[in-house]
Amino acid sequence: MTPTVSDTQELSGRVAIVTGAAQNIGRAIAETLAAAGAAVVVNAKRSRDAAAATVQAIEQAGGRAHAHLADVTDPHAVKGMVDSTLARYGRVDILVNNAAVREEAPFEELTFDAWRRILGIILDGAFLCAQACVGPMRQAGGGTIVNIGGLTAHTGARKRAHVVTAKAGIAGLTRALALDLAPHITVNCVSPGLIDTKRAGPTPAHHAEHKTLLGRMGQPADVAAAVRMLCSPRARYITGQTLHVNGGLFMG
Repeated sequence: MTPTVSDTQELSGRVAIVTGAAQNIGRAIAETLAAAGAAVVVNAKRSRDAAAATVQAIEQAGGRAHAHLADVTDPHAVKGMVDSTLARYGRVDILVNNAAVREEAPFEELTFDAWRRILGIILDGAFLCAQACVGPMRQAGGGTIVNIGGLTAHTGARKRAHVVTAKAGIAGLTRALALDLAPHITVNCVSPGLIDTKRAGPTPAHHAEHKTLLGRMGQPADVAAAVRMLCSPRARYITGQTLHVNGGLFMG
């Protein structure tokens, strides 16, 4: 069966903000939503060149996007990003809270500053971005929030107490917002498993401890496909859920 325009451009006319979208999973999500027809705001904190490269890739593929540098832990910066989006596109329909940092440290060596920094980026950032987008989404007649969680929120992981706690908080925030924002705004969580991404440091120890049923690591595009599905008009009856994308490694 040949796909119709509605199948391939199901997000036409929609506007999406994707945080942490300069590389890896965030970039794949931005490119995938743009391929579905959405205009995409590519957020990054300071990776100007990488964010610009993501925008360029989207535009070369025929999509619409622009980069906006903003620290998601700064309420004023988040408001500025949303205001800029409204000025440029006139609406906000989709928010993907992907911004995260995945550091490792033994618990005894984990500083309080590091604890607060990670929770700030992952959890506070999701809170601030969601709160800033709810009003515009309601004005647009509804919307979709997708939070990017993590496998370790459900399994635990050594040397990641701060990250595990923040990602577990994301799962809880998803359920709470689904209740508060229904019926016009859906809120779901996509929880990636072992995803083959570019990392600045060594491969996390917990990656070596697990094997997927499908015999391979996931790709950023696998996560992006799940996000696209939850953002589509056909997913309007799905809210408050965590969708695991992990090749069968964890069955929640």
